[in-house]
Amino acid sequence: MIKKGDRIKISSNWKLLIVILILIIILGFLIYFMLANKKTNMGKLNECLNDNDCFPATCCHSSECVSLEKIPNCKGILCSMDCSGPLDCGAGYCGCVKNKCQVIKK
Repeated sequence: MIKKGDRIKISSNWKLLIVILILIIILGFLIYFMLANKKTNMGKLNECLNDNDCFPATCCHSSECVSLEKIPNCKGILCSMDCSGPLDCGAGYCGCVKNKCQVIKK
């Protein structure tokens, strides 16, 4: 009978502890790979889920929108102040329409 103040000895259950740790590690890997696979499949089937997933396709005066995976590196790029593209000067924005990134005119 267990008395008040008795402690469970982990040293006598070390095999059980190792099995539990291995199962936790395996479960972690399964969750990681399921999430990674879901993200890959989402990119193949859908470019976006909402407007926050869409960005201009080029650094300056873009006329198209792309998903996060395809955005250009615009570091160090200078653009003119012309309002020539459909996204320039607040004329439109990139949004998600039927899981595709598109220019949405205001």
